[in-house]
Amino acid sequence: MSSKSLERKELWGHPMGLYVLFFVEMWERFSYYGMRAILTLFLAAPILLDNPQSGYGWSNAETLSFYGTYTMFVYLTSIPGGWIADKFIGQKKAVMLGGILLCLGHGILAVDAQWAFFTGLILIVIGVGFLKPNISTMVGGLYKSGDDRRDKGFYIFYIGINLGAFLGALIVGAVAAKFGWHYGFGLAGIGMALGQVMYMMGLKHLEGVGEFLGSKESPNKELMKKPLTQVEKDRMLVMFLSFLIIVVFWGAFEQAGGLMSLYTDQKTDRILSFSLPFIGNEIPAAVFQSINAFFIITLGTLVANFWYKWGKKGKESSSLFKMALGVIIMGFGFLFMSKASTEVIMNGNEVVEKSAMIWLVLAYLFHTIGELCASPVALSFITKLAPLKYASFMMGAYFAATGLGNKVAGFVGELSQGAGEFQVFTGIAIFCTIFGLLIIAILKPLKRLTHGAEDFKGTFNEEAEGFEIADQ
Repeated sequence: MSSKSLERKELWGHPMGLYVLFFVEMWERFSYYGMRAILTLFLAAPILLDNPQSGYGWSNAETLSFYGTYTMFVYLTSIPGGWIADKFIGQKKAVMLGGILLCLGHGILAVDAQWAFFTGLILIVIGVGFLKPNISTMVGGLYKSGDDRRDKGFYIFYIGINLGAFLGALIVGAVAAKFGWHYGFGLAGIGMALGQVMYMMGLKHLEGVGEFLGSKESPNKELMKKPLTQVEKDRMLVMFLSFLIIVVFWGAFEQAGGLMSLYTDQKTDRILSFSLPFIGNEIPAAVFQSINAFFIITLGTLVANFWYKWGKKGKESSSLFKMALGVIIMGFGFLFMSKASTEVIMNGNEVVEKSAMIWLVLAYLFHTIGELCASPVALSFITKLAPLKYASFMMGAYFAATGLGNKVAGFVGELSQGAGEFQVFTGIAIFCTIFGLLIIAILKPLKRLTHGAEDFKGTFNEEAEGFEIADQ
């Protein structure tokens, strides 16, 4: 949206529409991450006829390869999803369409049949492509240019994402372990349906956001015809360069859903000295994927406030710096996995001694802090720099970079089957540290390409309880 955006009703210092999108994305992520938490476990589970815990019996290498390819396509479809929104229907309608496809996809996964499994996954891939880039772009559209609440808004939105991921991995994982895989898939579908209902009910708070720019009624329709300025081209360039950071970050981070998930299932001691309701004294492997989301929910506002105060002190707080630092911090988390792998004792293919759960928890803690420095900041960065007519396309390109990172994660996971987990975990930690330091070393020329897009141009009026933006 332009600086002439509609005046919006606010709650707790942010537009009401932010909270609508918060809950929609929360339920969408509940369904996606709930499904993802049991996907690799389901594929690798042995074939047990007429048994609710029967899987497809794939090898670890086959499972990790499929996982990397699937998650890559989930995000690659964000490019056509964003392009269609920019060129034909607008972000608001694209989110609606994506939600419907996701409801169908997750619902079909509940059917215990191979055709239903692959059909459901295809519908989810297309649905995420429409919903994911466009709902994130709509969050940015709630704020005027120069409004320094935008980064905080994305942190709040990001907490919604991870609240859904936390509940999804925890509840869907527990249900699948107790009642069977397809009950877990079905529960994920119910979550998506709730998100779609909330979106339809909250449209009144999203007036003027996500509309199609090319429509006759749009005040910005002329922008669709104008060529990009040199400043806009420079900003597009630095965004594409920043996507390399995203590929590296998610290529390492997404070991959580692949290699680390299988490691948790096969080589981590998950037995407790006491019994928990519903699940007993053995924690299901899928539940561990909720740890990252739990840390984001509890640490998200702390990290957001730290960077806000850090920037106000005049210290380096550019998005590119935060993203590079996030890669380094996340890389450190893999050192705990290296330690865990040294505790495992094997006798041929049989695991004799497993590693302690504490190393997984510490790894997820550092991964989370790194993610909070990189991911919500990157979302906000795109909405600050992207030309209005390419807003959803660039957000789609960001998620496509995330998808490529997922594919890299699957490839690295496959390598670990031959190279050894200690070597892979340690190698990831070293590579991430070196890569992050290189980005920081070339930070100044990268920042010049943004042409001051992240410069703060407004003030918060406490008496009026509103935000005043300087004329652009």
